[in-house]
Amino acid sequence: MLTAEENELLCRVEGDWPMGQIMRRHWLPACTSEEVAERDGAPVRFRLLGEDLVVFRDSTGRLGALDEHCPHRRASLAFGRNEECGLRCLYHGWKIDVDGNILEMASEPEGSRLASTLKHKSYPVREGGGFVWVYMGPRESMREFDAPAWAPTQDTRISIVKMHAACNWAQVLEGSIDSAHSSTLHSSNMPTMAGDGAKATGMVWPRPSTDKSPRIQVQETPWGFRYAAIRKPILNPETQDYVRTTLYIAPFTVLIPPNDQYKLAQMLVPIDDGNTMFYWVAWDERKGKGIDQTEWRTFCAATVGVDLDQNYRKIRTLENRYLQDREAMKRGDFTGIPGIPTQDMAMWESMGAIVDRTKDYLGSSDLAVAQFRRQMVAAARRVEDGGPAIGTEGPHVPHVTLASFEGMVPKKTDWRTLAVAPVERGPAASKAPAA
Repeated sequence: MLTAEENELLCRVEGDWPMGQIMRRHWLPACTSEEVAERDGAPVRFRLLGEDLVVFRDSTGRLGALDEHCPHRRASLAFGRNEECGLRCLYHGWKIDVDGNILEMASEPEGSRLASTLKHKSYPVREGGGFVWVYMGPRESMREFDAPAWAPTQDTRISIVKMHAACNWAQVLEGSIDSAHSSTLHSSNMPTMAGDGAKATGMVWPRPSTDKSPRIQVQETPWGFRYAAIRKPILNPETQDYVRTTLYIAPFTVLIPPNDQYKLAQMLVPIDDGNTMFYWVAWDERKGKGIDQTEWRTFCAATVGVDLDQNYRKIRTLENRYLQDREAMKRGDFTGIPGIPTQDMAMWESMGAIVDRTKDYLGSSDLAVAQFRRQMVAAARRVEDGGPAIGTEGPHVPHVTLASFEGMVPKKTDWRTLAVAPVERGPAASKAPAA
């Protein structure tokens, strides 16, 4: 368990809190490229780290991320006209470009110099891997944009689920790195089946193990940590282990073990102290592999207009008990809640907006969760003392070289050698402690 002070350090991201300052020194996903695909299309509102912002694609295709509220009288630019390389406020016609320059002030007299004295808050923007990314930290600390793990090639097939979670980012992330819960909470979606690894067949992901109590081992790295969940397989348990490795790429990305059809990643991005945007990415660069965008959202019960509203908020909520079907539970469905993400969110949101970690008791299967807490509380204190943010110093490891793993391996195999890129085998990687 954590102290109350440590819990605050881990969770709070708004204002000057050190965890928010860590986030600001990384490129953050603002929205999907799909949402702003059209030039001069509708601006998209988004909120990150407690700030209300708007992103738009101008007449030439450039992307901009601005303070949502017009610098004149603070009306929302989300209602503005996106035209002729700028966003025009409906209230008095002030027009602002992607860099925050005030291009026109219709309400000011001709010859006014006011526009030249003002600049609206804007943030650097990049596009890649199906997302629009913004950098919200000090410009002198800004690093080059690094393509995410799911964009190794231009032809990689990428499908994205986006959902709002009404709770703090850290408890969402702890769910993403908790391998043990999937054998129980998601047991109807991940049934056991004898085989050589995880499959993706229709609406289920069969797994080759009935072991609900995996042995967890952790290896710290410069970019976060990786861990292994080692289970007893159904086939050949005397000679083999079933191993699933997960990577935590600080501060908000998790690479989850793949199946035979596609690879998986999650981003748990803080909207503010009590809300998170949950992104789940399925991708594969192999010809004939991957999953269609529509199929992925159907599988996750995360289709806008069916499971979600236009703001990616769930139809199934804590207030309506996630429309849990108790009759389906009697017929064998474990949770009575459709979709892996909503099953997770029922657990995360039921803890409260910010869970009180002074009252929880971790077990042996929570080793990765304990590692996350220790590492990120220490990282927050380091930033609080004026040090660099986690993941921003030392030799750079391109994220496209990082990978998770799942499969059968002979007993005594060193899991730390599985799916490890050559770039990680250098001096910096060799110094990473193992537990």
